[in-house]
Amino acid sequence: MALSKSFDHVADDHARILILGSMPGIESLRQRQYYAHPRNQFWDFMQALFGIERNLAYPERLLKLQRHHIALWDVAHQCERPGSLDSSIQSESIIPNDFQRFYQVHPDIQALFFNGQKAAQMYQKLVLPKLSTAMQTLPRHILPSSSPAHAAMHYDAKLKQWLKIAETLATVAA
Repeated sequence: MALSKSFDHVADDHARILILGSMPGIESLRQRQYYAHPRNQFWDFMQALFGIERNLAYPERLLKLQRHHIALWDVAHQCERPGSLDSSIQSESIIPNDFQRFYQVHPDIQALFFNGQKAAQMYQKLVLPKLSTAMQTLPRHILPSSSPAHAAMHYDAKLKQWLKIAETLATVAA
């Protein structure tokens, strides 16, 4: 069983939206980059929504995300998982990230978007009960996974749901 450890969040002081995955896959962990697998659609969605081109250097993509008030992170800080599939995450091995601290440092977060069902389920079970009442009431939205493993839904159908991020940003950006 492979022990996976996530990397730090991507957020600046003005983050309004937090996009949460479950745990980076093997390729992302290897490259130390969020959504590094070439068939993962995350960066395609960010290009369609915000003009952040997938072929830009990774640091530049992150900077552009932050300029749009978007933060990235994962629910799990650490877990055991053979391979990259969310369904392979061993539930009893999950150690969640410190969201209480994250929300203290980033008080302007106004909505959460989960990149797939697994991230939402993990947050609901492992994070939500430990948060203050104010943080428990943040609006939460579950998006179809951008993973290449979630091929049952076509790109256009997924993108239509991911548009909710841009719509939400239009109402919360200061």
